[in-house]
Amino acid sequence: MKITKTKIKGLLIIEPQVFKDERGFFLETYNQKIYEEAGIKYDFVQDNLSKSAKGVLRGLHYQVNPFAQGKLVQVIQGAVLDVAVDIRFGSPTFGQYASVELNEKNKKQFWIPPGFAHGFVSLTDGAIFSYKCTNLYNPESERGIIWNDPSLKINWKTKSPIVSEKDKKNKLFKDIEKDFEF
Repeated sequence: MKITKTKIKGLLIIEPQVFKDERGFFLETYNQKIYEEAGIKYDFVQDNLSKSAKGVLRGLHYQVNPFAQGKLVQVIQGAVLDVAVDIRFGSPTFGQYASVELNEKNKKQFWIPPGFAHGFVSLTDGAIFSYKCTNLYNPESERGIIWNDPSLKINWKTKSPIVSEKDKKNKLFKDIEKDFEF
């Protein structure tokens, strides 16, 4: 397994070892001991799966304490551009984002700890996206930042994504509350 640190402390890109032969492939998608050695020392309590048409943008989402979530994400089928925004007040990278293409070929995973807003845009039709979460979903703790916030300058690689009505009502970054501190 290869672990790559991003420019933002805490965000990790993980490339599992893939064993391929004429029959197909095998890879370990999670091993608690190995992930803890990489610094991911969380218990995962909920797994989610979504399927998205090309151009669907989901996010930017996060949950606040006591239901803040870390997420280990990957793509099972298709491709997405995955984005995490640092919302930890006092962080030297507060308001900055990191992005990575996750797809069925590269089999990369993205570790997003609590304190980040998360979203992705589907680059292919029928992208199946997997989330391994450190806390349960709690609607009262859910928050969001508008996907096209001009201060964040996120390059989503699409001009007119398909966004839910709920996500169109998310806050501007400048209006988020001080829910996380570095």
